Amino acid sequence: MNKLGKKVIIHAPYIDQSVRYPTGCESVSAVMLLQYLGIDITVDEFIETYLEKQDFQEKDGVLFGPDPRKYFCGSPYDEDSFGCYAPVIVKAIEKVFSDVKTGKCGEKYADGGQYRALDETGTSLEKLLTKYIDDGMPVICWACIDMREPVIGPQWHLLETAAGQSTGEIFTWISNEHCMLLVGYDEENYYFNDPHNGNGLTGYPREITEKRHRAQYMQAVGVRKTI
Repeated sequence: MNKLGKKVIIHAPYIDQSVRYPTGCESVSAVMLLQYLGIDITVDEFIETYLEKQDFQEKDGVLFGPDPRKYFCGSPYDEDSFGCYAPVIVKAIEKVFSDVKTGKCGEKYADGGQYRALDETGTSLEKLLTKYIDDGMPVICWACIDMREPVIGPQWHLLETAAGQSTGEIFTWISNEHCMLLVGYDEENYYFNDPHNGNGLTGYPREITEKRHRAQYMQAVGVRKTI
């Protein structure tokens, strides 16, 4: 699809993470999307009920920590914590959808539909526009805070389970990791509801955004209607 000269903005709810959720960008972005779907849920409810979290441990001067593909690393309320990757958010959103269907979470969807969450890691931003944005559906995307340069490190030994066993694998975090809600585009920019520092609806140049998206493993979470 030729998108030159076209501008699309999806008007999703905006939530600022700055005061209460300093490392909660993934949860805040997920809740912005869920609220857009008409689901009555707060960020605190999402974090406390649906997000799987695991703390760090230090043993004999060695740091052990969670696998961010399985758990949020630390707590979204803690400014010294890290974050999580797409599979964690997919799992949390799917649990929300399950509870909405049974009436345990909020109210029924505003349009009576049902949804499922999809891990779109590896999908280009351009393809996400065609697959989701042009269909009126925002997308949760990973990039870097304010499109800063990614920074390699720190590292920790992965914990296999909450019981504290180590897998023996050393994990390297890519710092300046950030999650936002992709809501639109034009010829020059991708537009996000950016929860960092009250940024609000923000346009970032396409080339730098694509670079930062690649730096965070091209992670994204999409939602599709099932009925």
